[in-house]
Amino acid sequence: MATHQAPQTDTDDEAAAAPARRRTAALRRRLVAQLLFELVLPLGSYYGLRAAGAGQWLSMTVGGLLLLPWIAYGIVRQRRVEAMAVFTLSLVVVGTLLSLVTGSPRVLMIRDSWLTAAIGLWVLGTLLTRRPFIMTASRGIVIAKVGEAGLVEWEARWDAEPTFRHHLRLVTAVWGAVFLLDAVLRVVLAYTIPVDSFPLTSTVLWLVMLGGLLGWHNWYITRHGMKL
Repeated sequence: MATHQAPQTDTDDEAAAAPARRRTAALRRRLVAQLLFELVLPLGSYYGLRAAGAGQWLSMTVGGLLLLPWIAYGIVRQRRVEAMAVFTLSLVVVGTLLSLVTGSPRVLMIRDSWLTAAIGLWVLGTLLTRRPFIMTASRGIVIAKVGEAGLVEWEARWDAEPTFRHHLRLVTAVWGAVFLLDAVLRVVLAYTIPVDSFPLTSTVLWLVMLGGLLGWHNWYITRHGMKL
């Protein structure tokens, strides 16, 4: 006797799409939190304190210290010690100590250059591993768009398609190069422009570079059929 499968209803479609929407919403909340705690608060506190008459060193130090609760939150939330979070925390501490010894706020200004240079070198270093940076960094986005099953299919392309591997390695190399370029430009700015202009100028520089990088990334993966 033949059996007939019940047609899929709109309710079934809605239930199937709900997990993907929740994952996408979680990613958006994460991005908003990063924007607030890693950009708005440090930058706003610097110019707010300067407007209130605080010194350059104090204003920069407070901006760096505001990152500490965010870093600690990430460590507690993940329930493990994240190497990059600890590295960032060490940069805040070392940069503050160096500025105390030298008395120069410009030493504190190049603190972020150490971080972006380290990230750039790390990203480029992943080219020597089985899974380059973009391959691992994209997992969350892939899951949010196509789910766990889609992630398995996407990762299987790495073993089956040499062209896919080439594109991911090239994108990874570009990401690493942009981080290194940002580090170099920050050092140049730190020693060539007025101290009070540095926080805003360096932030605008990074936003422009990041926007350009993301725009190129999206164009490249779309052109080569890698966009989900």
